[in-house]
Amino acid sequence: MNSTKTPSVLIIYTGGTIGMVQNPATGALQPFDFAHILKQVPELKSFGYRLDTITFNPIVDSSNASPAFWVKLVKIIKEKYNEYDGFVILHGTDTMAYSASALSFMLRNQSKPVIFTGSQLPIGQLRTDGKENLITAIEIAAASQNNQALVPEVCIFFENQLFRGNRTTKYNAEHFDAFQSDNYPRLAKAGINIKYNYSVIHYPTHQSVLQIYTKLDANVAVLKIFPGITKNIVEAILNTKNLKALVLETFGSGNAPTNTWFVYLLKKATKKGIIILNVTQCSAGSVEMGLYETSVPLLEAGVISGYDSTTEAAITKLMFLLGNKTSRQEIVDCLNQSISGEITV
Repeated sequence: MNSTKTPSVLIIYTGGTIGMVQNPATGALQPFDFAHILKQVPELKSFGYRLDTITFNPIVDSSNASPAFWVKLVKIIKEKYNEYDGFVILHGTDTMAYSASALSFMLRNQSKPVIFTGSQLPIGQLRTDGKENLITAIEIAAASQNNQALVPEVCIFFENQLFRGNRTTKYNAEHFDAFQSDNYPRLAKAGINIKYNYSVIHYPTHQSVLQIYTKLDANVAVLKIFPGITKNIVEAILNTKNLKALVLETFGSGNAPTNTWFVYLLKKATKKGIIILNVTQCSAGSVEMGLYETSVPLLEAGVISGYDSTTEAAITKLMFLLGNKTSRQEIVDCLNQSISGEITV
């Protein structure tokens, strides 16, 4: 820990289960005032950190997360960036992986931690996981050595594990360990001590001024392939008005039906300029187009490999690139590169 000054963390409460307490009169759950966070979680006083809070007004259910919501978040971080050592974003779990992925692209030259966390049970309930998640997320956001943040990335911390945000997916709606990162190792594990996996954390090679990108283009769709998918369904999605990019969720290592009509529709779409990005439906593993015969026609149709990207990262990366790159070739080149550690190329 940097001993020359008191660590400071800004807590941004956007909404979600973690910020709920029970109304003693009605028994209903309601958001509490995060300005009084030390009252709800008095353990935080032991850190001796400077903790400040910002609460979205109105708070946002994570099901209503949107590009405008992400823009609001990055603008807050940019405005407060020089005032704090790290940032903790309290967020509903349902779309947390989308938001963490989006911010990993929208924040450039990042040298401070931005840690998303939340809970499966409200912070006011006896068995809540919220307190532990919040306490450890704050500790990670404040952690530094030799004036260097230990985790200068956009991350998700949940149930004692720290993951790179754009490698993470929510996979469990019931258990406390709600998130997983199958294609990238966890960045830290919290036990008696927090053990950091330094070799997989990205550290900036030089200090630069934080830049934010606020242009996102949401003209993106997702098509999940399934046995028996019909021509009408595929045609309807590819003919969506203003569609610019499609995330194609395929079988296994990037395989899809070889029906003539299916390949023809994909080829027709790519010729119109629609970008089609191939990601696997599997939780773990990577797209390797050409490995099997059933993926060769996708290559020939102009479909681009999404490698080992999550669907959440693929969608938000496309929104980011469509909003900030001027040519199709530029976008394709960036899709074949790791911008923020989101794929293994």
